[in-house]
Amino acid sequence: MSDRQSTLVCSFDPRSPRITAYHIHGWIYDKLRLDEDDVQMIQVDGHRRKVYIKFTREVPMEEALKSTKGQLEYRHENGEILQVTIDLAGMGIKKIRLASLPREIKDSNKRVHDNIWWRKIHT
Repeated sequence: MSDRQSTLVCSFDPRSPRITAYHIHGWIYDKLRLDEDDVQMIQVDGHRRKVYIKFTREVPMEEALKSTKGQLEYRHENGEILQVTIDLAGMGIKKIRLASLPREIKDSNKRVHDNIWWRKIHT
């Protein structure tokens, strides 16, 4: 597993109505002012209300993040305006519960495997 590189994630309010891919594409180009050559791929996760924008280069990605200061508005067709959080996409921090580890393994023992931190958690 690896982190998403050169990718921004736009997080919409989970309570918002679903937005069509057509409207998302228009919003990206209108609000972020991106050229077609800057964007390699757009992935819509409708269930989680997230849109991932993979850039061809890091410079336009950094400029988009800087110019938005991590926030943009989205106006639905019904006139409702919602805040959209924009951030770098990545693995983030994940908590993993491991059961039935031998008592000899101390809680402070950690190791990295495929970019994931593992550690024993008390039950």
